[in-house]
Amino acid sequence: MTREKLEQNQIWLYVAVLVLASGLGLSAPELMTTLDQHILISAVIAVLMFGMFTQLPFTSLKESLGNRRFMGAILTANYVAVPIVVWLLSQFLPQQSPVLLGVYLVLLTPCIDYVIIFTHLGRGNEKAMLLSTPVLFVTQMLLLPAYLWMFMGRKASEVVNPGPFAEAFLIVILLPLVLAIGLQLLSSKARLSGQFLLNVSAWIPVPLMALTLFIVVSSQISKLSPYWDLLIQVIPIYIAFMLVMPFISRFIVKWFRLDVMSGRAVIFSSGTRNSLVVLPLALALPENWSKLVAAIIVTQTIVELAGELIYVRFVPNVILRDKGHQADSD
Repeated sequence: MTREKLEQNQIWLYVAVLVLASGLGLSAPELMTTLDQHILISAVIAVLMFGMFTQLPFTSLKESLGNRRFMGAILTANYVAVPIVVWLLSQFLPQQSPVLLGVYLVLLTPCIDYVIIFTHLGRGNEKAMLLSTPVLFVTQMLLLPAYLWMFMGRKASEVVNPGPFAEAFLIVILLPLVLAIGLQLLSSKARLSGQFLLNVSAWIPVPLMALTLFIVVSSQISKLSPYWDLLIQVIPIYIAFMLVMPFISRFIVKWFRLDVMSGRAVIFSSGTRNSLVVLPLALALPENWSKLVAAIIVTQTIVELAGELIYVRFVPNVILRDKGHQADSD
């Protein structure tokens, strides 16, 4: 098994892991809930983040910013169109602060990891998607607090204790980010040893993503039943979000006059969210909020992975087809 084959088949690995984790979590809940340890989940996600960050071209920020039309389209889709859609959809949710916070946390943050492989499978420009990920990561961390304040006001500030939030951010995001950038800088100076370490770290994302999904789903799925009446109202919002964003993004793509493959990358970015990165932030909430918010985020992950399997066919064959196909249909 080469790393390339592992990455090409990672989607089916995640689906298998979700099925296994769900089965074990429901059939042996007492055993699986032993994995529900904040420290364990945070540590696994931190290693996952490090593996993903080492593959993001932080040292090529200048190159990513050079593609101005693509960056303009992807930022417009994620930070103008998405917040408007999320706010409108949230009006159909129970107006309970934990429910709203969970939905806002997960839907306002664009994905920076497996969206790259989905873009590739959907015949999009995965290189442009990869180059945009450092910008998307930095911008979402800066803008998320502002959007929470805009949408929730004092309710967000009252429940989001900055202490645990800061701790989760430092351990799960900032520390892996600093280590990853340090490794990239080392590889540019000490090429042999640095490149070797980069190649080793490239094996981390897929197995750690699968492990993270297993731990999170198997330990949390048995806890969803007390919140089922709320989750059943959240699931249609997630489905509606995945349905409407490709059509809105298509207009943005045409507005910025992007080529077909770059346009597909924008569409995948706008419809794919950053659930695993924000999960530790949910677990850092007060106990009476954290379980429900975490359940809402885990539910989005399950809905999204199913939706992405449809996206990889729907986006290139219906939403944004190749020029020849578009001419034939016209």
